[in-house]
Amino acid sequence: MNYGVVLVTANSSEQAEAIAQSLVKEKLVACVNILPVTSIYAWQGEICREAEWQLIMKTNLDKFTELEARIKSLHSYEIPEIIALPIIQGASNYLNWLGEQVK
Repeated sequence: MNYGVVLVTANSSEQAEAIAQSLVKEKLVACVNILPVTSIYAWQGEICREAEWQLIMKTNLDKFTELEARIKSLHSYEIPEIIALPIIQGASNYLNWLGEQVK
């Protein structure tokens, strides 16, 4: 299987939870962890520092194109972070569960 972790940041816990709820309900991801983070980045010629919420999503990367489009439709950012990282190894029972959740 082609499992992975997709990282997305959001500007509020409410937006992060709304995105997570939608993606789990729609079976595009199996699970989402939401953590508060501080992001420092360059945007339009300035260095920015923002409190954000990091979404860590576990999914089947075969769904990435559909997942990316759905995140963009739910997100308020002009250019949201959407980064996929492969899961190289994992507990077989967890990976089996992940595969059952993402249809």
